[in-house]
Amino acid sequence: MEWEAPALVLSASPYGESSAIVHLLTEDLGLVHGLARGGTARANRALWQPGNLIRASWRGRLPDQLGNLSGELVHGSAARLMSAPLALAMLASACAVADGTLPEREPHPRIFHLLTRFFSLLSLDPDMAGWGGMAALLRWEACLLGDLGYGMDLSACAVTGGSAELAWVSPRTGRAVSDAAAGEWRPRLLRLPPLFLNESDPGTVQDWRDGLRLTGHFLARDAFGQRHRPLPPARLRLVDMIDALQPGALHPDD
Repeated sequence: MEWEAPALVLSASPYGESSAIVHLLTEDLGLVHGLARGGTARANRALWQPGNLIRASWRGRLPDQLGNLSGELVHGSAARLMSAPLALAMLASACAVADGTLPEREPHPRIFHLLTRFFSLLSLDPDMAGWGGMAALLRWEACLLGDLGYGMDLSACAVTGGSAELAWVSPRTGRAVSDAAAGEWRPRLLRLPPLFLNESDPGTVQDWRDGLRLTGHFLARDAFGQRHRPLPPARLRLVDMIDALQPGALHPDD
């Protein structure tokens, strides 16, 4: 059994003296694992960095075994972000969330394409990542939740049925609530930043904080919670970085 396909590197863990267990995300095969012989050797280490787009080759006796991986670099996102800590933290968080939630060998082509586009956005202009990167990451997390069956319903207010002034989300049902209908329940609801409703909105620092709290709630309760796993450290580090940002640090409208 063998296949070749474009793939995103999500993680690589040392195995033995010089090999690595690599987790890849592909369009048609979903999340796949493989053994990269010599993967931790100096000559190959850069290839298996999380966030890289590669041309992967997999070979094994059976389709469900841990086959042997090799690859050629197509686009090295990780190396381009070494001097951009926030963009690198976004990339690491997205890789860890995808790696920890997606079921093995189940195709999720929309998630693959959105993640590929997101990594390109970060790596082609790391200095601009603070303007649109966080909003793109949060919208990608919302899409991931939807693909996994835990999506939020942001189409209309759960109370009135209208679509105007949606400003909150029920932490229990994931349904949107308008500001007028929130009433006394407002302190118990999760704020819905406008960037989830408008793809051209880059958001503010406060929007990013509220967005991370919103998607983080459903990731922790459902996507990771169903697997009895905590949120990955990479995402928690991103939350800490955004919490530490001063208003106006990255976006002129903050």
